[in-house]
Amino acid sequence: MNKSTPEQRRKFLHTFGRFLAIGAILTIIGFAIPRTQVMEADFFWQIDPSLCIACGLCETDCVLNPSAVRAIHIKTVCGFCDLCGGYFRSNVMDLTTAAENLLCPTGAIQRRFIEDPYFEYTIIRELCIACARCVRGCNDFGNGAMYLQIQQDLCRNCNECELARICPANAIRRVPMSQSYYIR
Repeated sequence: MNKSTPEQRRKFLHTFGRFLAIGAILTIIGFAIPRTQVMEADFFWQIDPSLCIACGLCETDCVLNPSAVRAIHIKTVCGFCDLCGGYFRSNVMDLTTAAENLLCPTGAIQRRFIEDPYFEYTIIRELCIACARCVRGCNDFGNGAMYLQIQQDLCRNCNECELARICPANAIRRVPMSQSYYIR
């Protein structure tokens, strides 16, 4: 019979303990990393346009300054009207592009003449501050073709979106990429 000495047993337990500790660490890392990557890669924050009330909180309460939210057009035929409800303030005397006649405080919507009586309206993304004035105007006096959306290339994709937490209409949710309204 071959009996092990106390020194051999200690060496065996020491080696076994090392392997056990390394295995536990790798198991913990294995569970933590893939879930984080899957969550961030497959899910993102998005505004449901059918629930959004254009309250203006996206401009002021996003953790980013300026906000990761921007106004967008949802219809390609949108924006060819002489009188755009998302561009002009209501009850203006002259349909001129003077600042006092426009809804957007930053000039993020540009108007370009196409041919009489058509104009094209384009949102300059870098100038938009998500104030939602154009969205409210478009919904009240237009065809509702403008809405706010979180821009995925600007969003930090926080675990708990501050905008989702404070949204009075519960319009902001974390959704799978396959259910997206708009991705940019």
